[in-house]
Amino acid sequence: MTDEKKERIAKVVARAGVCSRREAERYIEQGRIAVNGKVLDSPAVTVDAEDKITVDGKPLPAAEKTRVWRYHKPVGLVTTYRDEKGRQTVFDSLPDDMPRVVSVGRLDLNSEGLLLLTNDGAFARALELPSTGWLRRYRVRIHGEMTPDIIEKLAKGVVVEGVKYAPVEVVVDKQQGSNMWLTVALKEGKNREIRRLMESFGLQVTRLIRTAYGPFQLGSLAVGAVEEIRGKILQDQVGALTGYRVEKHTHKQKKA
Repeated sequence: MTDEKKERIAKVVARAGVCSRREAERYIEQGRIAVNGKVLDSPAVTVDAEDKITVDGKPLPAAEKTRVWRYHKPVGLVTTYRDEKGRQTVFDSLPDDMPRVVSVGRLDLNSEGLLLLTNDGAFARALELPSTGWLRRYRVRIHGEMTPDIIEKLAKGVVVEGVKYAPVEVVVDKQQGSNMWLTVALKEGKNREIRRLMESFGLQVTRLIRTAYGPFQLGSLAVGAVEEIRGKILQDQVGALTGYRVEKHTHKQKKA
């Protein structure tokens, strides 16, 4: 098979739904992934359908169709499989009949709202990239006053503690005493971005709810509920905007 048909090992493992691509790279560092019986020590390896891949000594799962779910994350859950502090995770709260999934991006402990889940780690990574052009929308309650001057600065992009943030769209929805409700839209989604941006202007975020991720809306989905996005809707929405084909994963293990 030609090199053009080979793919990076971390991408293949992620696409099988075992973990995200970044997690796969960590697995390699930990000596948990082998190709054709050889334990890898670097992610700079490409594989094809002829290669036999194992994770923790077990064959890579068989190819499955890409699936995506909407999940209404409550406050108080961390978006990780294992938490060093022993806190409950998003994945602990999912129904028992759910397959292993990874999240598209994250919501921090005190944030809530729409979190997309998928069984395809490579697909998750594709949806996280700013190059999709997808807006992530949030309803945000702040303590303090969002002024036209701050809105203008955020719209141009700002630098906070040496980190450059892309333009952010802010609309003031209403004021409640010393609090304000905002609609905030951004494309990057750096770690704790909204909280850090607001703090840089002396504003405190007291509630943060993600209401949309690209074409997918939180809508009336109940807190803690999870709902699968069906195939045709998924292909129509995702394929049109990203060019990603929602189909069976291409890597299959060669039978022994």
